Amino acid sequence: MRPSSSAIVFILERDGLLVANSTEAKTYSIQNNEPQRINGLQSSNPVIRAATQQLIQKFGDLKQIRDGQDLKLRLNHQTSFVQVTPWQDRYGLDWLVVVAIPESDFTQQINQNAKTTILLCVIALVITTYLGSFQVRWIARSIHRLNRASSAIAQGDLNQTVQISRIDEFATLARSFNSMVEQLQASFIALEQTNAELEQRVDERTEKLSAALKTLQMAQAQMLQTEKMSSLGQMVAGIAHEINNPITFISGNITHIEKYLAELMTLIDLYQQHCSKSIPEIQEYIEKCDFEFIVIDLPKLLGSMQEGANRIQAIVLSLRNFSRLDEAQLKRVDLQDGLENTLLLLQHRLKHTKSRSTIQVIKDFPPLPKVECYAGQLNQVFLSILSNAIEALEDATYSGIIWIATEATPSSVIIRIRDSGKGIPESVLSKIFDPFFTTKPIGQGTGLGLSIAHQIVVGQHQGSLSCVSEVSKGTELTIEVPISVRKMVNLGS
Repeated sequence: MRPSSSAIVFILERDGLLVANSTEAKTYSIQNNEPQRINGLQSSNPVIRAATQQLIQKFGDLKQIRDGQDLKLRLNHQTSFVQVTPWQDRYGLDWLVVVAIPESDFTQQINQNAKTTILLCVIALVITTYLGSFQVRWIARSIHRLNRASSAIAQGDLNQTVQISRIDEFATLARSFNSMVEQLQASFIALEQTNAELEQRVDERTEKLSAALKTLQMAQAQMLQTEKMSSLGQMVAGIAHEINNPITFISGNITHIEKYLAELMTLIDLYQQHCSKSIPEIQEYIEKCDFEFIVIDLPKLLGSMQEGANRIQAIVLSLRNFSRLDEAQLKRVDLQDGLENTLLLLQHRLKHTKSRSTIQVIKDFPPLPKVECYAGQLNQVFLSILSNAIEALEDATYSGIIWIATEATPSSVIIRIRDSGKGIPESVLSKIFDPFFTTKPIGQGTGLGLSIAHQIVVGQHQGSLSCVSEVSKGTELTIEVPISVRKMVNLGS
């Protein structure tokens, strides 16, 4: 709805590009079969061009307009009133809403009534000449009231009424004047309502666009993350398989080496007892190579090799359990195993560095029932939250601690992960689950970790993910997932 039949409403971005307008003028052009948005200075509508040019000439840069502005526009010997209203929202839209209303829309009725008033005044003056001087003061008072009300209206005060005179002519004039005032008031009220409706519609469309964009971005991020985790899982499984074969071969042969070594040591000992002392060269070489130390250290080396092989096998097993490519469907698992596997993968990040000491992990793992879930997805949640906890302790000058506690209720399992880091400010805490929100420098974070974790826990498992934090005291995230996802789905349906 327009403020009047000849009014023009259009919306500009801060760089001068047209968003929309109430005329038939296009806001875009086709170049090389591609739509190109039009600058306000290039619009086919002369009022839009002139208003945009006047705004740029007055302010230099449209970004300088922070408050509402009222301007007069002179075009083709006609004057228009231009009202500029900045409009912003929390999603980043920054527009200028411009309304151009011809001066004639406001002054036409006033001019017509003014002519009527003058005519009536002339008639009244002629009548008063014949009626005599005793009516002069009465008429003068009526004219004075009318003039005072007109002056007030000219200054913008529309709350004016003229007392109805006993003289018919002045009574008619007063009624016309009061009717004109009512019409002006109704016109301004209608203009305000139109502006409010326009703003509301813009807000509604902006909200819908923002919601659609957010949904699209979240779906795209989820798809990319799923594809990335699938590729990572396949790669991890392949690496684990390639490592597992040789390490199994090495670990199996160490047992035979230990057996053969024990037999060789026994043989050498028998040889020393019966033959070595009779050959000086052999005795000299035994002393030179420190044979006694070799006898003591060689079993230790084999033990270290066996321990290393066992550790590699444990890491390979953790990699396979973490990826859980064979568990894409719902399956009952022990979530504590997922936590242990994730900690093993992050073990290298817990060690001492130049900027901090070793991070201590304190676990409180009472027996838990197995949970029906998507194990690979929950492992991804554990990895994201524990990685954030480690990052919160990167610059800590004190000994950092991460507490992990689990507990069971009759219908769910609860996992609490708390760190002794610097905490999260209250202004940031409400946004940590928003997609693409991050406080990290550009290139160091996507803002998707906790958002996807929230989607996995709440969307995929009908659980809950909450965060409590206090500055300088640390942060605690609580994950609660139902023991049976199918039951929760049935209850929800």
